Amino acid sequence: MTTSLSRIPRDRDAAGFATRAARERALAAAGRERALETEYRPRHPLDLRRTVLAQRRGAGDPTMIVDGTVIWRATRTPEGVATLAIREVSRGVIRGAAWGPGAGWALAQLPALCGAGDDPSGFDASRHPLVADAHHRNPGLRLSRTDLVFDALAGAVIEQKVTGMQAFAAWRRIVTWYGERAPGPTPRPMSAPPTIDGWRHVPSWAWHRAGLEPPQSRTIVDAARRGASLVRAVTAATDGEDRDRVLISLRGVGPWTSAETRIKAFGDPDAVSVGDYHLAHEVGYALTGTRTDDDGMLRLLAAWPGHRQRVVRLIGASGVLEPRRGPRLHPEDHRDR
Repeated sequence: MTTSLSRIPRDRDAAGFATRAARERALAAAGRERALETEYRPRHPLDLRRTVLAQRRGAGDPTMIVDGTVIWRATRTPEGVATLAIREVSRGVIRGAAWGPGAGWALAQLPALCGAGDDPSGFDASRHPLVADAHHRNPGLRLSRTDLVFDALAGAVIEQKVTGMQAFAAWRRIVTWYGERAPGPTPRPMSAPPTIDGWRHVPSWAWHRAGLEPPQSRTIVDAARRGASLVRAVTAATDGEDRDRVLISLRGVGPWTSAETRIKAFGDPDAVSVGDYHLAHEVGYALTGTRTDDDGMLRLLAAWPGHRQRVVRLIGASGVLEPRRGPRLHPEDHRDR
């Protein structure tokens, strides 16, 4: 008999269920507490949605939802789980409210999440008319950072060598089953990602039921074994190349996964996801009208040293897309095998 995905328990023994029930009661009580609040007034134009929602992993991401004018984010901070609600209350005024043990950290990190640390100095959009036009039409596009290395790494590994639809579904399942219920008055249930130790102890059958292959799950588990020391080493690295060296030293982590981690965790303006199935084609088509490969993409992006990821994001915002040449890939589901 196959167990329904929605009914897979996080704990199988009575003590585990009791612990989870106590945690749910504590979170319910936290939801009734007053939120910590702050206001952020950026010194630059800010497109809040386009900037912050770059962190979302698909429309069904249990860590990030949009409800009307409010962006809700469930996160696991160094001080504990937190829920952050963000909205623009007037032009140039962003209000944040947060609940949970990590509420203070989440509010302190709000400016970085909104791209406050993104430095466009030296960026010359005029080197290509499409980039210049996209930059002119999207002055509020900033590069967001979370400063949460392991969450970014785990999400990137899940997205290796699969379609976005498969990756987002796997992320949703693992985070829902093994994460922690988000505190606060969320419009619907949300979950923060597992702890690093929680990632390490996800059982093999759950990875399979989530739709992940053994190489991906092994990479996440191996990284979780290094845990805090890995996070410290990546955070202490002084630039993208140093972070690459630390991340690529992990079995199963290559340039693509490292770049995706740097983009999400640090808002790296120069990271390029070499090895992506679509990216080189999209960049080549946008800048030259024809497809190219990774080497060709890097040659094109060399016109913007230090800002290659910024150009990639502007190309995405331009709306210029290569015409489709065939039917959309229909991924095969191996979870019941």
